This record gives sequence, structure tokens and C-alpha cells, in this order.
Amino acid sequence: MSKQILSTPNAPAAIGTYSQGIRVGDTVYLSGQIGLDPQTMQMAEGIEAQINQVFQNLDAVATAAGANLNATVKLNVYLTDLVHFAKVNEIMARYFDQPHPARAAVGVKELPRGALVEMDAVLHLG
Repeated sequence: MSKQILSTPNAPAAIGTYSQGIRVGDTVYLSGQIGLDPQTMQMAEGIEAQINQVFQNLDAVATAAGANLNATVKLNVYLTDLVHFAKVNEIMARYFDQPHPARAAVGVKELPRGALVEMDAVLHLG
């Protein structure tokens, strides 16, 4: 199977040697997204705004693949402070229907551009 590069102006442009997403058959791999506004490339202010922006960015790339976040089978969450995990759960419920995807949450020392949260995802389109 060939790799199809996914790209959309509705998510932040890739900063570096990666793609916003890759589709291989019925599987879509979404690169990590932080809380950057795709129009201004400025970081959203505060954890709640960053979490929402991350989900919007992931959804924009999922849309470029012909899907939405409900096609997510695996979500990885990286937080600079795990105290924000409850806020991730609260906001995630607005973006995903049941059944929720499998998920991992990891505390990290720091993220690009001073972000408080980053997420990546795997989608299945079948």
C-alpha cells in the first residue's frame, strides 16, 4: 500500500520534517498537535484553550482524511503537568462519542513552543 500525505490549512503547518498526517489503506496516523492557532501560529492561552485547540487541529487533519475524531482508535496525550488530566477528560467528552478510543496519558518535562499539552492519534476508516 502507498502512503498518502494529509495536509490542510485548517491545522498548523508542519514545522519540520513530518506531515500533518499519513493515510495507509484504512489507517490514518495523525502527527502530534499542540495548541497552535492555524491562522496565526500563536499558542492558545491557558490549558483549557490549548486542549480545545489541539482537538480542533486533530479534527481538521482527520477531516482532510475524510473522517472525524470519532474514527480515532488510539489517542496519546502528553501533558507537562498531569494535574490537567481531569480537564482533558472533561473536554474530550465534547469531541468524542462512545465508544471512546484507547488512550495513553504521559507526563513530560516540556513540549515544543512551551505547549502545555500535545496529542497524536491513530484513526481507522473501515
